Parts: sequence; C-alpha cells; structure tokens
Amino acid sequence: MFAALRSYGLAGTDAFAVDVEADVGKGLPSFDVVGLPDAAVRESRDRVQAVIKNCGYHFPSGKVTVNLAPADLRKTGPLYDLPILLAILMASGQITAPTAGAAFLGELALDGRVRPVNGVLPMAMAAKEEGCHSIFLPSGNAAEGSVVEGLQVYGVSHVGELLGYLTGESPLAPHPPVARFAPLTEFPFDFSEVRGQTAGRRAMEIAAAGGHNVLLIGSPGSGKSMLAKRLPTILPPLTAEESMETTRIHSVAGLLNERNPLVTARPFRAPHHTVSPNGLSGGGVYPTPGELSLAHNGVLFLDELPEFSRPTLEILRQPLEDGQVTITRVSGTVTYSCAVTLVAAMNPCPCGYHGHPTRPCHCSEQAVSRYLKRVSGPLLDRLDLHVETAPVEYDELSAKEPSESSAAIRKRVLRAREIQTERLRGTGVHDNARLTPALLRRTCPLTESADRTLRTAFDRLGLSARAYERVLKVARTIADLGGEEKIGSAEIAEAIQYRSLDRKYWKEGT
Repeated sequence: MFAALRSYGLAGTDAFAVDVEADVGKGLPSFDVVGLPDAAVRESRDRVQAVIKNCGYHFPSGKVTVNLAPADLRKTGPLYDLPILLAILMASGQITAPTAGAAFLGELALDGRVRPVNGVLPMAMAAKEEGCHSIFLPSGNAAEGSVVEGLQVYGVSHVGELLGYLTGESPLAPHPPVARFAPLTEFPFDFSEVRGQTAGRRAMEIAAAGGHNVLLIGSPGSGKSMLAKRLPTILPPLTAEESMETTRIHSVAGLLNERNPLVTARPFRAPHHTVSPNGLSGGGVYPTPGELSLAHNGVLFLDELPEFSRPTLEILRQPLEDGQVTITRVSGTVTYSCAVTLVAAMNPCPCGYHGHPTRPCHCSEQAVSRYLKRVSGPLLDRLDLHVETAPVEYDELSAKEPSESSAAIRKRVLRAREIQTERLRGTGVHDNARLTPALLRRTCPLTESADRTLRTAFDRLGLSARAYERVLKVARTIADLGGEEKIGSAEIAEAIQYRSLDRKYWKEGT
C-alpha cells in the first residue's frame, strides 16, 4: 500500500516542500529511506521503528520504502521523523487520517515524545504560501510557528496526541496566535552612563543615523566597549518586516524558544576573537548562519580587532559591501543576509598605551607596526568612522549631572532616518551607508566651499575612490542630523576628520 503527506526542508533561510511517500510491499523485511537524505535522516529509520513499537503499533514485516521528493534536493536534520512515521502507519493500513492541506514535521524520541527542530518559521511561512491550512509540529516550536498569520499551528508533545487527533479519538487545540509585533524599546544600558567621550558619542550618533561602520581606537578602559554596547539603544526600532527577516535567520540557527518566538530588538552580537572564519561568516558541511548573519539588522561588535585571525577579518570585506554572504559547499550554495552595523574596537599597540598622555608604552616601534598591520587597508577602507577614544578625566567621571540619554539621542537619529526614508523612497535603499554610486551623485549635492574642501582633502590625503564615497556618505548623514538639504564645508570637514586616524596609526595610509 502507498501513502503520502507533506513536510518541508530548508535551503539557507528558504523552505521547500517535501513529499514524504511511503510504500509497504511484499518481500524480504527491509526499510529504506531514499531521496538524498543526510545521515540524520537515514538514522530516522531506527527512531521510527522504535517509536512504532513503543506506541503499541507494529512495524510492517515486508519491504518498506520511504521516498523524500524532490529527490534532487538534499534533506537534512531529524525533522522528517514524524511524517515518516505517519506515512508508514497509513501505508500499512494501521491508521486512516485526513492529511490533505496539512504539513508535518518533528524529531522523535524513542518513547514517542516529539522534540523541537530548527527552522520552523520559514517552513511555516512556506506552508502558508503554498496553501496549507494547518501544520503539526513539536509543542516546543508551536509559538514560533504561530507567528505566521492565517495558519493553524498544532503543537504536539507526543505521537499519541497526534494519532488520537487524526483518528478522531481525542481533541487537539491549535496554538493561539502570537501577540501582535511590538518592538523592544527599553534596554539595560543607556548613554547617560557614558562619561566624557564627546567624540565617541558623536560618532555613535552618526553611525546610528546613517548605518555606518565604526572603528574605535583607544587605551584600555577608555570606554570603547561601553560605547559599542549602547549603540542599539539609539538605533531605530525594528520594523515588522525587519523582525521577520531576522527571526528567520535565528530560527534556522535554533536560537528561538517558546518565550521569545519573535526577534523584537535589533541583535547585538559580540563574538570572541578566537572565532573561526566559518563561525563568523557561517559554514559547515550543510551551511548554517554565522555571527555576521545572526547580527542582521543589528550590530556586530568585534572587540580587540587585531587579535582576530587575518583570514577571519578578511572574510568581512565582501559581506560589508553587499549586505549578504554566500556560502558554497559540495552540498549546495546558500545565501544569508547580513546587513549589519559593524563596530570594531582596538588598542593602539599590544600593551595598549601607545600615545597615552600619562602612562608609558612599553612596545617597540616594530611591535606596534606588526600589531597594527594585522588590520588590513582594504578592511579599514570599509569602516566609515575612525574614532580615537581618549582617557576620561577624573572631573568627567565624578560629575554629578548625567550625560545625555539614549532617548534624547534617538530622537535626532529618528529624524535623520525619516529624512533618508523620504529621500530614498522606492529605491530599495534604506540608509546612507548603503547608497549606490548613482544614488550618491543624486542625493549628495555639495556647496561650492564643500566641493573645494573635499577636493583639497582628496589630493592631500590620497583618498581611495572607496574612501571618497565613504566621506560623502558620512557627510550626508551629518547634514541630515542637522536638517540641511545641501552638504556644506562643515559637514565635509567633520566627515574627513573621521578618516584621519588611519594616517596617524597606519603610516602608509589606506
């Protein structure tokens, strides 16, 4: 006998339909799973056999063949356990169940419990788009699946619950829809806690307003990490569309849970400097998202930048430009989104006190040069704002009055973003940091004095074409913060100032 039902698979953050077909025929006892399964799918044979017996049914004694179609797409993970079990019970005539318009997925424990799986959100979205009216999945994933509107999501904790419902012996209520999306606006950190660091605070505001990447250079304890951790508090709230994009990636990575089925705050990822290239960009035999993609629509903070391996840092170059990372393996090619605001922090030398006003540096010139050269010129060119964080004075630390709050800074950031949104409407670009060359010419008009200032700086500093574009983008954001339509010489001068530290520390320039 034959039976078939619907399940889903993943290719990056995109889901595809999988027809789970089972045939039970005469012949020597055997159990084969075909359709390009990976090791985890092949091992489902043992799990399914054990569950069928432990739940009071009998495994067919003839030749059992399970096909996962389409056969040319690789199927990965244990999520096919549940549909395989149902298909075999139906094909062997042990149950009769209405499965039209329904999808099934879930990993099985040997006693019949249904365990959570990764990637439920994109699969539930695909099921809804393809006309499914209901989806049966592990109870631990029910809240995540219920994010999708218009789809009945049934959370199953044990196979017995599902079989009882399908055969009409017991009821099973769908999971209630997740409450309407509400962005997180309260944070444990605030810029009012940052003392001094006027230049650093200004740079963070510009970065938030235009989506620019930042490099912070300063001695230990000068506030680099403090500034970086507070950047999300002044970024615009996530939109519903951005939330779904980010949640899809976190779903595939298995980072969602019942209490937090939806990402409502911009991610802040801070991997340790020992992270591997694959850990940062994503990878593996069957590629999974890395830290870059997990920070999509948020902040990626790389502390102690020169301590990261050179191959790891160089991986950043293309994704920072394109906003996506493509991973190619023998098993296939996947693309993950990674539109991030990069904040990198570093000391000026191995001991950290090169150029410090009061503490001596114990590093030789050669040691300082080797340390700085761990960060390449092409990577520096992709960091729009280079900011030196000076040591904080005692009077600033002991001041009674708090610094300006994140809420006050965010108001200016939101006004600047509104200006950009209106200016870039219909272009597919949302912030100044990602302006294309064509948009740059159209949206960055210069006054005559600004043009002269930029020309002088270009000639004297030997700016690259990329650095020239970065200066214009930053100047555009500074003008937006000031409510100016045209970019003046003051905005250009400030933007150029943020490109000067590479000349101070990296003598050769970029």
